[in-house]
Parts: sequence; C-alpha cells; structure tokens
Amino acid sequence: MPDFRLALEQAWLKKGLISRVLWPVSLIYGLLFGLRKLLYRLGVFRSQQLPVPVIVVGNVYVGGVGKTPLVIALVQQLTASGLNVGVLSRGYGRSGEGSLSVTPQSLATEVGDEPLLIARACQVPVFVGKNRFEAGLELLAQNPQTQLIVCDDGLQHFGLVNDLALCVFDERGLGNGWLLPAGPLREAWPVHSSGYSHVITVLTSNYAKHNPQTNQQQEQPQSLKQLTVDFVVPRVLADFAHQADGTIQTLSSFRGQKMQALAGIGKPEAFFDMLTAQGIGLSVTQALADHEDMHSVRIDPAMGAVLCTEKDAVKLWNYLPTAWAVPLVTEIPEELFNSILAHIGPKLSSGYGHQTT
Repeated sequence: MPDFRLALEQAWLKKGLISRVLWPVSLIYGLLFGLRKLLYRLGVFRSQQLPVPVIVVGNVYVGGVGKTPLVIALVQQLTASGLNVGVLSRGYGRSGEGSLSVTPQSLATEVGDEPLLIARACQVPVFVGKNRFEAGLELLAQNPQTQLIVCDDGLQHFGLVNDLALCVFDERGLGNGWLLPAGPLREAWPVHSSGYSHVITVLTSNYAKHNPQTNQQQEQPQSLKQLTVDFVVPRVLADFAHQADGTIQTLSSFRGQKMQALAGIGKPEAFFDMLTAQGIGLSVTQALADHEDMHSVRIDPAMGAVLCTEKDAVKLWNYLPTAWAVPLVTEIPEELFNSILAHIGPKLSSGYGHQTT
C-alpha cells in the first residue's frame, strides 16, 4: 500500500499516463462535488452558523500540507492575544462519529491523532465530531467563555458557516491541477463560486522566511508557479526532542549517534530531510501513510533511537514511550496575523451568530 500511495502521489505532480487514464473519473467527481455545493447554495442542504466567529484552516490538496502545525501556532497566538479560543476537528481515523471532548489524556483511537496533538499543545477546549456544527454547540455549552473557534480542516464542510478560511498549500502547489483521482485537488482552484467566506492562501515552507517574494528568488516547480500565495509561513524543526515521560534533549545532541526516524504525515520525506539538514545521520527511515496506525510499525533497536513527529508520537508512545518526538514549529508572520484579526475582529465585538438555511 505505501508503494501504491507513493506512486499515485508522484503521478499527481504531472499529467502523465496514470493521471490521463483517471481523468474521466475526475470529471464525474467534479460534477458531484459541484452539485453538492449547489444544493447548499440553494438551501436544499442546510448550512448552520455558530454564535461565535469561525476560522477554518483547510486545504484543497488532498493529504497533509502542514495544516495542523499552522492550527497550533494560530491558536497559541490568538490565545496569547487575550482571546478565548476553541478548536473543532473531524477527528480523522477515530473509532466514533459523535461529538466528543478531547483532553490531553484522551486516546488517539477515540479522538484522532491531530486533535489530541492540538489539545496537548494548546491547552484549549477541543471537540471532535463528524457534524462540526453539533460539535461546536457542545463545545460552547461546556465552555461558554469561548469567543472564537478554529476549525482544523473542514474547508469542504459546507454544513458549518465560516467567517474566514485559510487554504493551506505546501511546495507541491496545485500538483498537476486536476481533481481527484487524476490529480490531488479536492476541488478546482482558484475557488470562484460562492459558498466560501474570505479566503487567505497560505504556503507552508521549510525554507521561506518572510513573504511570497522570498520564494520568487528560488527555483520552483511549475505547480507552485501557478499558485498565487498571500502569505508564506515558515516551518522548522524545534531545537529539542522529548519523550513520553517529559524527558527533553537538544536536537544537536543526536549528531554522531546512530538514529532512525519514522513519519506518518503528508510528506514524510520532508521530515527526514529536515533532520538530515540538522546534521543527524539516519540509518533507517520509515515513511508511513498519513494517520497510519502504529500497530504495523516494526522497530529494530539495533538501528538506534527513534525520532518521530509529535503527531506520530501521540500513537507511538503507547508502544514505544522512549521514542523522541521532534516538534514541527510554524511561525506565523505578523502580517498574516494582523490580516486574520482585521477580518475577525469586528465580528468578535458584534452581536453575532444565527442559523441559516
């Protein structure tokens, strides 16, 4: 399965044979998606609005694009500015579908790995649920002080009205620009039809530092050149790693040691490259599927200590508490944060929230 997944992801970067064979299926997918969106616009399906503003952090490129680290950074910065923030998530891979509160002590199998990571990193109310509106009502009922909700994913979840959307891309940009399954896009980009609030396009990058102009000075894949970006958000490794019991060690201390690494994120190779760039030699790497269960992971102690992402650690620590989790740190530029506040600020102080049909 990982080999097939990798082959398909590579095929999505160009309009090759595999993509051309699948292109007729993409036409059907696009028609069905467009019909669903139209039914929401016509009121056949109901969109509902929570009594507080909602920011959605989502993506149109299927799979991981660095969305969750961005959510964590955004929630932490909003909280630091004095706002009471809550988080909603679908909880991909969880065992149930109903609304459920996520605490740092929750199990990833019950709430999903990303919501658990957010709850541990942000210490704010986090709720999961297939129905984001119902989960939001539960969150507000139990945490009435909440002023603002950030939704982890859900850009295509039209059942919940949002006030601002951050659409996240990584260096793959639009890929070949085609819809699933011939390409990587959940919907056509750019979005022209209604159904969305104001959309800010964000590029997560392992090398950019300040703004889109930084990237324009470097060689880019064609898929990225076709994408208009509002803000570039740098993504770096923290300078430390930690174990399940709270033990902390500097990342530089692993240089010269025999190490192995695993990652079950959208682009595992990016994590491995970032470790290598820090001078850490990796004897073995395991690229897992996004959200993959750790039951299938095989660790050879002879290959050295294990490095993983924090997202993987919330599951891996149940079996290997000595694994070292390395945080992926996202730095939100001041200009982006100010833009978010400019859109959300007026709604925070107004009489807000009603259900719409």
